[in-house]
Amino acid sequence: MKNIVIVGAGSGLGLALAKKFGENGYRALLVSRTQEKLDALANELQAIGIESKGYAANLYNAEEVKSAFDAIKADYGFIDIVEFSPTIGGVPTPATQTTYENALQQFDGYVGSAIRVVEQVLPDMVEKGEGAILFTTGLSALYPIPMMGNIGIALAGLRNYVMNLHTDVTDKGVYVAHLSLGMFMKAGTETDPSVAANAWYEMVEAREVAEAKYPADVTPATIIF
Repeated sequence: MKNIVIVGAGSGLGLALAKKFGENGYRALLVSRTQEKLDALANELQAIGIESKGYAANLYNAEEVKSAFDAIKADYGFIDIVEFSPTIGGVPTPATQTTYENALQQFDGYVGSAIRVVEQVLPDMVEKGEGAILFTTGLSALYPIPMMGNIGIALAGLRNYVMNLHTDVTDKGVYVAHLSLGMFMKAGTETDPSVAANAWYEMVEAREVAEAKYPADVTPATIIF
């Protein structure tokens, strides 16, 4: 059985990804800050026949990230896919209210945490010549959005890192990709998290593009609320 690790797993996109990939032969391994929340998600997945387990880690803490991934590898071996979509705390601010502190918090939460995670899986993937690392962001990774001044700095930086990483490892058998969502996810609507999970599954199966946005024609003016 293959393994997908969902970093920043929650009851929205993380759960939808776990279900989509779980239905297609993957074991869903979940990483976020709170073990109680992870256990509840894992139990929900197990109840529908998807093998799952949660591993608590504060993504700002390199040792906790390493410990979580060491435990996953000890329990289940090679990690086939990592999906990175944590929710970082803090308040979005326009550029006029962006400070060093609130920009740095977002940068470390997104870019710093992404690097910490990649360090735990990329060497094994390169050695084996296979694997995938997926990054999900909001639309401010692609476009300046005035209300997202501090967050946009971080997400644009994360996108730059992801695109460079894709270039570096694409000839080593490792698929690195970025999906930018132009919607606010709401269960049971046209923006249900399952639509993003389906988009990711199709991208991973095809492995043809390094980057996409959903919906494909979305712009800051047409974000779906």
